[in-house]
Amino acid sequence: MKATALAHPIQGLVKYHGMRNDIERLPYHDSISVCTAPSHTKTTAEFSAEYDEDTFVVDGEELEGRAAERVDAVLEKVREKADSDHAEQPVRLVSENDFQTNVGLGSSSSGFAAAAMALSEAAGIDADREEISTIARVGSASAARAVTGAFSQLYTGLNDEDCRSRRIETGLEDELRTVVGLVPYHKETEDAHDEAADSHMFQARNAHIHAQIAEMRDALRNDDFDAAFELAEHDSLSLAATTMTGPSGWVYWQPATLEIFNRVRALREEEGVPVYFSTDTGASVYVNTTEEHVDRVESEIADCGVETMVWGVGGPAKILGADEQLF
Repeated sequence: MKATALAHPIQGLVKYHGMRNDIERLPYHDSISVCTAPSHTKTTAEFSAEYDEDTFVVDGEELEGRAAERVDAVLEKVREKADSDHAEQPVRLVSENDFQTNVGLGSSSSGFAAAAMALSEAAGIDADREEISTIARVGSASAARAVTGAFSQLYTGLNDEDCRSRRIETGLEDELRTVVGLVPYHKETEDAHDEAADSHMFQARNAHIHAQIAEMRDALRNDDFDAAFELAEHDSLSLAATTMTGPSGWVYWQPATLEIFNRVRALREEEGVPVYFSTDTGASVYVNTTEEHVDRVESEIADCGVETMVWGVGGPAKILGADEQLF
């Protein structure tokens, strides 16, 4: 069988860092994110006896090494859950991104979410998005939240019943506009997760993250834009402090990153514009504002000499029609 799926990448708002289980990718604590659109990954998967072996192709390049292993982990979880024998046949998976990858814009989240959706559909698995989020999670914990879409929370746990993503309903879905300040700089998020617990800041971060989760949920429930995105800005600084104080001393931010930070704070403090910055493990910056102020904000960020894009909130991962198959 063959299926095609689409998923949007996530912007981490209260981000997870480090994993208590590298195989099932079980994070130490909860995390909350918002999907960004129209940025997306589209993936087609087909199980067929005509194929000699499993193959995974992303943006025209066949995966190998660790990248292939991570997709294979998702595939094996699909095979475990499938009732039909055809899921044991070799699979061909082809994926395409419509945005730049590996620069801190969440491409692994949309990639593994779309893979989990397409593979599950092609394997004949009858599951809701919360269950499929547990399949996507073994590729990337952030992908679990990309499956459920919009504002979502990944709950920590030691099994699939507990460690899954659930949607958070909020009126901010219509109001949020994110100006992306693209700062191309290659990064390896997985390496940072691997050594997270070795930072002396790790326990301090874990001690306050639970309060941040509660405060973020409350801000989203109350449609409080400023509270939610001020929290996201501070969480970005906390995450960076932890990664920079690990054994490798990861420093992802570049001069353009810091220039955007300063421009955002000037807009907020000097002109009263509701605008906040956020970063994941990368140099690119999410600049969060409202629909009313987005044109002004984009102009200021573009003046920093970086490419900009304006994104809204993306919905859950979804299955597409046969006319949108990639092969």
